[in-house]
Amino acid sequence: MNIPTNLKYTKDHEWVLVDGDVATVGITDFAQKELGDIVYVEVETLDQTLDKDEVFGTVEAVKTVSDLFLPLSGEIIEFNDSLESDPEKVNTDPYGDGWMVKVKISDVSEMETLLSSEDYKALIGA
Repeated sequence: MNIPTNLKYTKDHEWVLVDGDVATVGITDFAQKELGDIVYVEVETLDQTLDKDEVFGTVEAVKTVSDLFLPLSGEIIEFNDSLESDPEKVNTDPYGDGWMVKVKISDVSEMETLLSSEDYKALIGA
């Protein structure tokens, strides 16, 4: 199970990489394995400002559809367009080419609510 230590995590199995006031968000290796083969990623919230824990999109696997929850309040400034034609990148490279959105963070204090890699390992029993 790949759980990079330089990232933060949520209880909803998303990862967050913060660079200044921009956070890159995707789903974890654990989440993509649980979902199975991902066939579609939908994000219709580009250029919208959402609150922490609001649904920003969905990920569709062969057998299920799951909501994606925003880990930090802010404006969705970028969507990984390559996922429209190649959604399996979420399976093959969840922490790299499989990223989903970039968010301009509006409340940096919310970073304190995110999990460390050790906390996330404990959550999933890894």
